[in-house]
Amino acid sequence: MKSGVAILAAPLLMACVGAARAHEGDPMGELGWLSGSWASEHEGSWVEEHWTAERGRLMLGVGRSGAAGKPTSFEFLRIEPGEDGTPVYLAAPGGGEATPFRLVEAGAASAVFENPAHDFPQRIRYWREGDRLFAEISAIDGSNAIGWSLTLAE
Repeated sequence: MKSGVAILAAPLLMACVGAARAHEGDPMGELGWLSGSWASEHEGSWVEEHWTAERGRLMLGVGRSGAAGKPTSFEFLRIEPGEDGTPVYLAAPGGGEATPFRLVEAGAASAVFENPAHDFPQRIRYWREGDRLFAEISAIDGSNAIGWSLTLAE
């Protein structure tokens, strides 16, 4: 019986190893550290972001914030390959038209997206440290930065 289980498990293991290798060098797959449900609460105000894992070369996200038990804003988000394959972060505040921000820098647990032609923000930066996600929006030169710190929700 044990050998039967091993024989059945081998193809599954190989598929998992193959899927992991498929993400090596793929900027979309390398953004997986962003996936999860993230939240922060401070003095009655709250912020949430929820990101799906990459699948089919697409990550979907939604963000919302509020205070005193009422929402103050929401945003639909997605990351998908641009025409040249470089990931593009598309933000649609309030469900409006999406604004694109191109990935310009990425690390093992960080990403910077930019759109110098946009009024504000022009730069969106994320980085992760353990179970904390940091997000920052700013002008292209990093000025006028506004940041958030969120914790991975269980």
